[in-house]
Amino acid sequence: MEELLRDLSRVTLGGRELGEVLGEITGIAARAVPGAEAVSTTMVRGDKAFTAAFSGQMALDADELQYEEDSGPCLDAGRGGVVLRVDDMRTEQRWPAYVARVRRTGVRSSLSVPLPYQGSSIGALNVYSTEPAAFATPESLAAGLGVAETIAVAVANADAHAQLAEQARNMRIAMESRAVIEQAKGVLMAQRHVDPEQAFEILREASQRYNRKLRDIAAGIVAGVQNAR
Repeated sequence: MEELLRDLSRVTLGGRELGEVLGEITGIAARAVPGAEAVSTTMVRGDKAFTAAFSGQMALDADELQYEEDSGPCLDAGRGGVVLRVDDMRTEQRWPAYVARVRRTGVRSSLSVPLPYQGSSIGALNVYSTEPAAFATPESLAAGLGVAETIAVAVANADAHAQLAEQARNMRIAMESRAVIEQAKGVLMAQRHVDPEQAFEILREASQRYNRKLRDIAAGIVAGVQNAR
């Protein structure tokens, strides 16, 4: 467990694509969760679930069967925020359609741990094995919980970065709009001999009259002057 936590602490979150980060964390889980043969990270966005990263084709195959059936432990864990363990697919009674199909992939047991995020769950870490009861030990659960928390932190970091980027974009657009509006006011002041407030009022009235954004009206005025030169 100490080695797992050390490896997880070394994962760089900043300046990387979320998919790349999740791929690295999922790979660590595949090596470090006791009993793991294949691991995946399921993300749930609204009604849609998808595999964001996986280590081992068996994990991807098992995930996709659940998406097709819209039923299975990874979906219930990801949507309901509960840990779900299957000790033996040969005797498992839950999710009958999925279980009947996943047996053919070789999966015998699995562990799905929800990804906690702002008081809810946004997906699940899924661990698969061809052996029965591969995750029946406290060590497997503890490792799974540790990985799931790290994934949740990575997602939160990516979301925060995206929000900052969107805020920066909106600020840039606002500054550009303000600049073109000021230019248009200058044109109107020179052409019509009005003061700044009157120039802005002309722009505002034109915006209402033609049902166009004030910035677009201003840009048209500035472009007209530039084209006339």
